[in-house]
Amino acid sequence: EQYKKARQQFVQTIADQSCQPHMIDILHQVGVLNLLKPLLMDCVPSIQQTAATALGRLANHSDAMAEAIVDCGILPQLVYSLSEQNASELFYKKAVAFVLRSVARHSPRLALAIVQCGAVDALVICLEEFDPGVKESAAWALGDIAKHNPELAQSVVDAGSVPLLVTCLQEPEHAVKRVAASALSEISKHCVELAQVVVDAGSICLLVRLIPCPETKVKRQVYSALGQIAKHNIDLAEMVVDAEVFPYVLHSLKDPDDIVKKNAATLVREVSKHSSELAQLVVNAGGLGAVVEYMGCTRGNIRLPGVMMLGYVAAHSENLAMTVIVSKGVVMLGCVLCDECEDYMLAAAAWSLGQIGRHTPEHAKAVAMANVLPRLLQLYITESYSEDLKIKAKNALKSVITKCTLLCALEPLFQEAPENIMKHILGQFSKVLPHDSQARKDFVTSGGLKKIQEIKAEPGSAMAEYITVINNCYPEEIIRYYSPGYPESLLEKLNI
Repeated sequence: EQYKKARQQFVQTIADQSCQPHMIDILHQVGVLNLLKPLLMDCVPSIQQTAATALGRLANHSDAMAEAIVDCGILPQLVYSLSEQNASELFYKKAVAFVLRSVARHSPRLALAIVQCGAVDALVICLEEFDPGVKESAAWALGDIAKHNPELAQSVVDAGSVPLLVTCLQEPEHAVKRVAASALSEISKHCVELAQVVVDAGSICLLVRLIPCPETKVKRQVYSALGQIAKHNIDLAEMVVDAEVFPYVLHSLKDPDDIVKKNAATLVREVSKHSSELAQLVVNAGGLGAVVEYMGCTRGNIRLPGVMMLGYVAAHSENLAMTVIVSKGVVMLGCVLCDECEDYMLAAAAWSLGQIGRHTPEHAKAVAMANVLPRLLQLYITESYSEDLKIKAKNALKSVITKCTLLCALEPLFQEAPENIMKHILGQFSKVLPHDSQARKDFVTSGGLKKIQEIKAEPGSAMAEYITVINNCYPEEIIRYYSPGYPESLLEKLNI
């Protein structure tokens, strides 16, 4: 009896200390894994369970501890005991699933070790348990195995987990629904084939039915799963739409929870990107106004799906791009360029603006009038920004400038535009000035004509040709007057 109490006291002490991060290395150094290993086979169920809980906490702390548990040869013992436990020892099954999840979550290599020891089959069997806590723990572990790569996700699918995970969506406990939806999301995200397996199991309708659920964490995972399914191809996206996910998803853009909002916006983005028909469906459902409003109420990474959704919609056609403009999408993207500081956010906004402005002069004019071109130029020429951001800013500038006929919006770029951008600006002036007398006058009074006389273009280059075309729009005396050195030449004549 004393020995039993001593084991209980020891294993409980280790479990308690495993919750304290500063104790983990100390426990490892004194060989705690080798002390816990035999206790997993103890004749007292509570000692077994507490030992497994301690191991789970240790593995959860870091990948180094998880690797130490794998190297210690504990996994086969855990899997064997998981398969052998009867219904009266459900707490132990939950604890073992916790260990497996804590090891698998860190890296593909550790998750593969879980698969190779036969844990997936044992976890799938746990999904059939009556106890909801065991189902939840098993589903969580399977999701953490599947999340790393398609091969690991396929091993989870091959074990027959998907139909049981879909069944878990119908359980009354919110925790089971949430974790099952999360696992399905992790499986679906990798490729169209895996997503199709999830869809074929009848998941979409059940997921959509969970959207009105009052539990925030359930809605987070439901939208995540639907977004991962819809992202792969147009057929899967249409299946999600056909399940009547609208207008629920648009209402969720106003949800108090940021993650629900982000996942809902991600779903809208994934549906919108595939075709003009799907994008039009989103627009007809009021999606653009809802997304623009959502962007105005969010910041940072939460805002990103909305930024990209506007670009995807605008990319499909001139009409859809104009709808984005009318919905004040350009103004909101301009706010993103001013408000955000992360390179990836600025790059997404620049890309979307380029997709809107590239269609016609009318589209380019709307972008230019939002006064975003100087900001895009600044993002392109500033060395401290990432290469991806500079490329997207450059592409957006070219897309808009080559369509823009609003010359007054292009002139502010003269001062800082590098040669490769200036070439496109001058190209637009050479197209418009010969046919617009007022624009020619404005170009002189604004100082633009003087500025281009100072440009040293390579003879025979496109830029030199554009300058020649522009100069030919004016009398020779005016060109000579604004040419560099003209005042000095006049003074020399006076001296003579």
